[in-house]
Amino acid sequence: MTETLNYKYNSPSSLERKKGKENLLLSKFSEVNRGNSPCFFWGKLNNPYELSRCLIALSNTVQSSFNLSPFQLALLKDPIVTAGNNQIRFEGFSHCAGVYARVDVLENGQEGEFLENGTTNVDFNTPLISELGKIKKNDNLVLSIGREEVAFHKGGESFVERKVPLPSKWIKGLTTVQHYFSESDFALSMNKIQAIQLFKTIPAGKVKTDYFLIKRGSKYLFSPLKASNAACIGGIHRLKLLQPLIPLIKELKVFPHRDMQAVTFILCFDELNFVFSVSRDFWRGFSGEGAVLESLIEDLPSSLILAFDNYSYANQEFNPALLSFEEGIDISKVEMLSTKLSAMGLLGYDLSKNGFFYRRLPFKLDRILSLNPRLKGAEKLLEEDKVLITLKGDNEIEAKVEGSGIQHYVVVKGDFQKCTCTWFSKNQGERGACKHILAVKKKAKTK
Repeated sequence: MTETLNYKYNSPSSLERKKGKENLLLSKFSEVNRGNSPCFFWGKLNNPYELSRCLIALSNTVQSSFNLSPFQLALLKDPIVTAGNNQIRFEGFSHCAGVYARVDVLENGQEGEFLENGTTNVDFNTPLISELGKIKKNDNLVLSIGREEVAFHKGGESFVERKVPLPSKWIKGLTTVQHYFSESDFALSMNKIQAIQLFKTIPAGKVKTDYFLIKRGSKYLFSPLKASNAACIGGIHRLKLLQPLIPLIKELKVFPHRDMQAVTFILCFDELNFVFSVSRDFWRGFSGEGAVLESLIEDLPSSLILAFDNYSYANQEFNPALLSFEEGIDISKVEMLSTKLSAMGLLGYDLSKNGFFYRRLPFKLDRILSLNPRLKGAEKLLEEDKVLITLKGDNEIEAKVEGSGIQHYVVVKGDFQKCTCTWFSKNQGERGACKHILAVKKKAKTK
């Protein structure tokens, strides 16, 4: 399996000045062709200064790594952009996939035309970032996602092509992040002054121990001492990526995961949000968590998934009951569909609205389904008939699974599940089910 998806751009992203206005042109790529428009969106941005700083912070996140070598760090990546439903979202991961960042341009944050709904990878090159840094508060900024017309280069001018490797763990990380978002709850909010004071308490250097967000009097601070109901943050030095934005915000909201597997910060600006989430530990990427693998063992007709993919549009709020009513699909199948779409990354999650939205990915569906080795391992165990269910009750399953020279025992009772394999013993279910549990659960569904 190839670990990267090579992107080709017809032209580089750029920021042009015409008649006193700034025009931000983002080159796009998609391996899925939808519609004939070469441009998703064209229009004026109402908060260009804040947006430019958020995009720089997003680019810094994408170019950061907290557990990779200098060689791996040199392989820069580009963010993903989604346009549709009167909203624009830019998102990306750090190289190690342990930090996720998203810039949400809200409906009132732009005045333009959505020529086509879709998601694509965009080119954030060094000259573009440099130009974004020159944007002032009174500048007029027009954003174009893709080119409005096709250009041909003649007379000695070359056709520009750029290849950008996109790691498969980015695609896998998109599935886990939204799952953790859906299991995160609002904990607290603070104003700009409180947020500035909070970020001054981030310790220097790389921190390997856990820190906790606590409140003393009217002030919030990060402390190595645990307190009741405090949000736990592993690898707190990663939050330094947010420091340039804190003086510009109106409000900071914190959403810890219910099992403390991640914590998310939402920086609120005028008609603009910056979403920033960190994994439980700095050496753990979202892509390897496997929290959604069990959702992928549900068997659904690929035609149903494809029909929904064609039916929906980017950033559309996902309403299972409405889809069931309008399309005449059994509600139980729609609920199963929503679970699998979430696990595939086709549904994102908006913490501000406490609901899913559709993300039309620029990747083919079979690419997403091919990126989970544990799921592949479970399928292989079933194909080789190495799973023997010894007990199956209404809420209980016991099974034997043949391994390499050893036999594993699996027990599933309600929400409790356990396997005798080394992988499960090491992770204790915190990073999703092992391949043996997945295989047992899938075989139990078919019996």
